[in-house]
This record gives sequence, C-alpha cells and structure tokens, in this order.
Amino acid sequence: MRLTVEGAAARLEGPLLFLRRTLAVGLHDAVEVIGADGHPRLGRVVALDDAFMTIEVLESTSGLTLPGTVVRFRGEPLAFGLSPGILGRVFNGVGQVIDGGPPIAVRQTHPIEGLPINPHARAGPRDFIETGVTALDLMNSLVRGQKLPIFSGGGLPHDRLAMEIARHARLRHGGADGGRDFAIVFAGIGVPYDSAEYFRKSLEGSGALERTALFLNLASDSSTQRLLTPRFALTAAEYLAFVEGKHVLAILTDMTNYARRCAK
Repeated sequence: MRLTVEGAAARLEGPLLFLRRTLAVGLHDAVEVIGADGHPRLGRVVALDDAFMTIEVLESTSGLTLPGTVVRFRGEPLAFGLSPGILGRVFNGVGQVIDGGPPIAVRQTHPIEGLPINPHARAGPRDFIETGVTALDLMNSLVRGQKLPIFSGGGLPHDRLAMEIARHARLRHGGADGGRDFAIVFAGIGVPYDSAEYFRKSLEGSGALERTALFLNLASDSSTQRLLTPRFALTAAEYLAFVEGKHVLAILTDMTNYARRCAK
C-alpha cells in the first residue's frame, strides 16, 4: 500500500529531508520525493522518532523546496526490478537505466538487502576464471566462488586492470567468447566522468557489454548513492546466478570510495 504526504516537509539539509511524522512508516522504506518541478527523486527512510522522520534523498536535491514537496511512501524497502535483459545495459548507482534505451522488462523484483548465504551450503571452489592477465592467471588465480582483492595506490592503473579483466575474462571451458552462461556485473563506485566513459566505451568496443550489466556511480552523483551501488550490483549478480543459472563475475571498483562513505 502506498501513502502520500503533503505539506509535512520541515527542513532540508544536503541530501536529508526532515518530515513531520504524520503517519506510521517503516525504517528503510523506499520513498519518492516529488518537488514543485514534478521530478520524482528516489529516497529511503533512515531515521524515525516521535516527532520527525528523516528521508535520505538518493538523487540531487537541487531545486527541491519545502513548499509543495510531496513524499510518496512505497511501503517496502528498496528493490531492483530484474530480468535477463539487464545484460548489455548501463545503470546509475541506484539501478536506473541511463543508456537511453527502453526500460527493463521486469520479471522479478528483488530487495537489495540480500540475505547471507550459509557457507556450508556453498560448493567448494574447483575451477578458475581466466582473466587474460598473465600475472593473475599464473600467480594469483581468480578462483570461481572466491574473492580477489586488488590493492592499488594513487596514480596506479587499477581502473585499466579492472577493465582488462572485464573485457577478457572467460570460463576455462567456455570457448573463445567465454560461454553463453558467463556474465559480468561491473560497478564503478564514485568514479570521475572520464573513467565512467572509459569503462562504457571499452566494454562496447570489445563486445563485452553484451554479457555485462554495467553500474556507474559518478563522483558528481549524490554521495548517498555510494553505499547502495554495490548492493544494486550484487543483487543483479545474485539474480543472474541463482535465477538465470549463469556463472557471474562481479567487479567492484573502487571499494575505497565505498569505505570512505561508510566511515562518515
């Protein structure tokens, strides 16, 4: 059930909108904040007390004014509408299509706050993904079912390394194209515009975008999106793996930007 509140906005501080509490809502419920310009902005409830509720607006609050602001409550946590059609598409940090194409024809909607998997239920790692990077494949193999952190520093080409892996990664027995059951979820977190364009154009030019769901959270985007971009990306990866039965390689760069936002 969706509820709408008008005339309750009391204060706006950066991405935080404070509303007088006139109804009962749940913590982390998704909302749409609609200003006088009529543009809906995605948000969520992040704090509640007896008098006020705090809405974290996940998009730019530029032009948002208190008079005339309408908040529509979805009555459920943030979720991502998914289908096999997410492959070959480009999304922003909160799962909205930004490639100019049509909306995703949704088959299933999954909450982005996924449940942890019991480690005992996981199959043991027995194979690896060929990355095309000799130093990794021979000395620090990317094992299926495991994580491979890459530590870097300022000025070092970690973005280029991540893109090389995305362009050339394939299953060992998947043939030249990596196999039809192989997919990539690539998330750029807090990246500059030129890096985002490099990711997009590199995947398009190599043909790897056809098997990739690309998430781009720009440095100029709302900082609140940094915390959610990995969750949207990993929700997509879990859907492709557990519902569509694909082998999925998830690449997240740069986790430092995510960690910095968590520390605030």
